[in-house]
Amino acid sequence: MTDIILMSDLIDIRARKIKELDFYNQQLKELQLKMVFIQQEINLTNRIVNMIEKEQMVDIGLHIKKTL
Repeated sequence: MTDIILMSDLIDIRARKIKELDFYNQQLKELQLKMVFIQQEINLTNRIVNMIEKEQMVDIGLHIKKTL
């Protein structure tokens, strides 16, 4: 028995895969944005912990200006 692949089936499969890829690309962008915010929170927490450990005070306004 010979299986026949219809052109319309291939076009449908391609369309579904393109839609699926678009979905995952959007999810990836959202996750990358969340990762950036979480990394910033981790960095800030590390700075605070380091300041407490070293018993140092930092001019936050000056520090923010340097990082921007």
